[in-house]
Amino acid sequence: MKEQLWELILSVRERSPLVHNITNYVVMNNTANALLAIGASPIMAHAAEETDEIVSICQATVINIGTLDQAWIQSMLLAAQSAREKNKPWILDPVGAGASQLRNQTVQLLLQYKPDVIRGNASEILSLANMTGTTKGVDSTNESTEAIQAGRLLNRTYGSTVCISGQTDIILDSSRISYLYNGHPLMQQVTGLGCSATAVCGAFLAIEQDTYIAAVAAMALFSLSGELAQQHAAGPGSLQVELLNKLYNITEDEFFTHLKLDMHEQV
Repeated sequence: MKEQLWELILSVRERSPLVHNITNYVVMNNTANALLAIGASPIMAHAAEETDEIVSICQATVINIGTLDQAWIQSMLLAAQSAREKNKPWILDPVGAGASQLRNQTVQLLLQYKPDVIRGNASEILSLANMTGTTKGVDSTNESTEAIQAGRLLNRTYGSTVCISGQTDIILDSSRISYLYNGHPLMQQVTGLGCSATAVCGAFLAIEQDTYIAAVAAMALFSLSGELAQQHAAGPGSLQVELLNKLYNITEDEFFTHLKLDMHEQV
């Protein structure tokens, strides 16, 4: 399986998929740079007037609800609808779901367009599944393992592959589940790394039809790159730089040697 995941990493580098992002102000620059570092080509476009055209020319769309207003909500809904109509993959990052009625209403509207992947922390996934969970801003107050049943409910309801981020990243669909044990606690001290991980997932969705494998490959690359980057970082500031460098120059040997991944059939 590691061989298949590594081949996807190389494929992103070689094919440079065009990825449309409607994301939040806080992370826009970092997100674009992360996509460039893995070999993808980002488009950061949120005007409703061009949404349909942008979705048409891109291979995947990323929708992140981190900083909402009515104009951006309109663009997000148009993008999700257009992606579904054009059979283009799209991924939803429900940042801060559960923190406000506006966020809850927005994700409920977006979910009707059945995202190919939903990626969020445990509290956000629990909120989307209408299960008990408390959201503290955009940080999670739940462990990822607590949200597995919520992820399964979302998968049954919308058909989405679900990625639950945390100390252990968990990726699941209707028949498979993966546990990814890479990453480092220092990554939590850099704003928006989860948002960047979602965008990286979008790039892999652009080249791989199996959304579960695409999500596993993306999260494996991102979390392992963060873990390796931390070894050369003096703190959160330099971690951002080192992470981009490692996303760009991670080697096959590093990937095969350090990846800690358990994949299972669902029972």
